Amino acid sequence: MITASQLRTGMAIKYEGQQYKVLVADYHPGQGKMGGATHVRLQNLSTATFWEHSFRSDLKLEEIAVDRHTLVEGRPVHVLFPEFVQVSVADTAPPIHQQDSALKPARLENGANIMVPLFIKTGDVVRVDLQAMKYMDRVKTDR
Repeated sequence: MITASQLRTGMAIKYEGQQYKVLVADYHPGQGKMGGATHVRLQNLSTATFWEHSFRSDLKLEEIAVDRHTLVEGRPVHVLFPEFVQVSVADTAPPIHQQDSALKPARLENGANIMVPLFIKTGDVVRVDLQAMKYMDRVKTDR
């Protein structure tokens, strides 16, 4: 059993006899005597319908164990990918070294296109947030 405040994206839970996959979970702490609330977007695993709801933060929910490839009652539920990946930049414009927060497009070795800072050059290894598909930082490599 977990509390609603511990819900995270990708978890699977059982609530009122139904199994759900947590698509979005945002915890909002309460103020003073007011308890917090967790706003969630759930997908029913039986009907594939979506449901948005707010749970009291202290509500107990039954968690369903999720592995990298999860089957619940024989049905695929979730494939858990890493949060970040390190990928080499296959193609981008030449680097510009200036104190600016501007971005330029870059194509990665896996074919994905993201925006990167101006100082990144072709061949650099970058860390990418898979949820947002955004550049996080440049990976230091031994050359």
